[in-house]
Amino acid sequence: MANLKQARSAAWLIAPAMVVLAVVIGYPIVRAVWLSFQADKGLDPTTGLFTDGGFAGLDNYLYWLTQRCMGADGTVRVCPPGTLATDFWPALRITLFFTVITVGLETILGICMALIMNKEFRGRALVRAAVLIPWAIPTAVTAKLWQFIFAPQGIINSLFGLNISWTTDPWAARAAVILADVWKTTPFMALLILAGLQMIPKETYEAARVDGATAWQQFTKITLPLVRPALMVAVLFRTLDALRMYDLPVIMISSSSNSPTAVISQLVVEDMRQNNFNSASALSTLIFLLIFFVAFIMIRFLGADVSGQRGMKKKKLGGVRNPAKKPAPVRENRSLVSAKEDRAS
Repeated sequence: MANLKQARSAAWLIAPAMVVLAVVIGYPIVRAVWLSFQADKGLDPTTGLFTDGGFAGLDNYLYWLTQRCMGADGTVRVCPPGTLATDFWPALRITLFFTVITVGLETILGICMALIMNKEFRGRALVRAAVLIPWAIPTAVTAKLWQFIFAPQGIINSLFGLNISWTTDPWAARAAVILADVWKTTPFMALLILAGLQMIPKETYEAARVDGATAWQQFTKITLPLVRPALMVAVLFRTLDALRMYDLPVIMISSSSNSPTAVISQLVVEDMRQNNFNSASALSTLIFLLIFFVAFIMIRFLGADVSGQRGMKKKKLGGVRNPAKKPAPVRENRSLVSAKEDRAS
């Protein structure tokens, strides 16, 4: 009964927060999914009249996934070039390309920066504060800053004597976006990894040095295994953020859906500007499913523990003796046994 009362009290305490989350997070998701199954407003090709839409089934999803469009005569056909749906698969490939490259570079650089900031030296607090400056700058300001740097007569071309069109050449534009994104978000990775490094006991490294372990052996056998939970959480957060990238390529390069740096979030905004809110909702739902799938894979199979439950379970299992294992028998000292026999005689 006491446990039941405590559970009810806890439920009443968290109920307001759950209601707020349901309103702020749950309703927009449900609303977007519902709109994705509705047809956009437009002219009915059979009657020639303006209609408010209605139930469309999976038409909005097939529009993006298979480029299926409705012709002027009411027949279903492949979308012609220039239609927004034809940019979906290229934008998805570019988004995944940006995610893999930026997260990989940020992870490597973040580990290096965290290892440096974890050492004890004069001015360490100043270095930590300076590292956070790129992350603290708003993304729009960062995009404008790097746009000036990569201008035709900008710092990069002038300093190195180059003549590269960073905003029009496809691979140069992608490299510029990757460099700007790595510069801005690497401090975020370094900060999370630094928090994991500070949880490692110093006695572990002292014992390894006494045993003759090299610096590389300490890094691979001690640092990486013990910092892995924090590292995977940082990679998870950064991956989900990279999949939703929008403002950096739009401000730096172009807002066009067929630009060499166009990502899937740009297609959503462009579709909404064309008053196709229901098909934009379908694309938003596809992005949500993609992010959910990636998060599930990383949490379920790659060990990204965002709740800390695995660490708590390990501590509990480590502190409880296995009941199936019998305690070792206590052996008496032979001198004590002989003394007992003398007294008995």
